[in-house]
This record gives sequence, structure tokens and C-alpha cells, in this order.
Amino acid sequence: MSDTNKEWQAVQALRDALDKKFGQDIVVMDLRQVSTIADFFVIATGGSAPQLQALAETTEEILTKQGIPLGHTEGLRGGQWMLLDFGTIIVHLFDKESRDFYKLERLWGDAQMV
Repeated sequence: MSDTNKEWQAVQALRDALDKKFGQDIVVMDLRQVSTIADFFVIATGGSAPQLQALAETTEEILTKQGIPLGHTEGLRGGQWMLLDFGTIIVHLFDKESRDFYKLERLWGDAQMV
């Protein structure tokens, strides 16, 4: 299986898992044509700090099971914006106010939504 296919399957599994954990407004952005920072962004909103923590734990569990190791994290204790960097897949988990403020979808508007 190619790395791109593996990543895509991992992103799909993650999107499904975040949905089952009641993540809101889940978006997958394909950055491969617009940036070298990562291949995919996965963005989701949580309703509370505990839910964001649960979404972060689910993210790590799902992507690690898919063979994509976690490289770096930011904000796991803050409860407003959590970033989990898996190299080619970067996951942003926000509370509603932070997501509205940062507007990553608009900032990366040239990326394809998938």
C-alpha cells in the first residue's frame, strides 16, 4: 500500500471516529497541491475541554493503530485549541470560539476539502 493510500485510509478512519465521539464540523483538507507542511489537515470542534481531550485521545489511538506515529503536540492542557502533528497529517481540535477566531479553513482556502 502506498503512503498516500495509507494516509487517506487513516484520515477516513479518523473522521469516522471523531464523528462517533460527537466532534462537530469535521473538515478534512488536502494540502498536497498547496503546501509542503503536511498532506492533510483534519479540523474538528468540541463542545467542552473534556470533549476536546477525548477527541485528542481518540485521534492518537486511531492514527497510531493505522501506523502513523504522533510526532508533536501543542495545547493538550489548554482546552481551546489542540494540535496533534503526525507529520503528514496534522489534526486541529478547537472549541467553537477559537475555531471561529482562527478560521483555518479560510486561511488555507486554496486547499481542497475532501
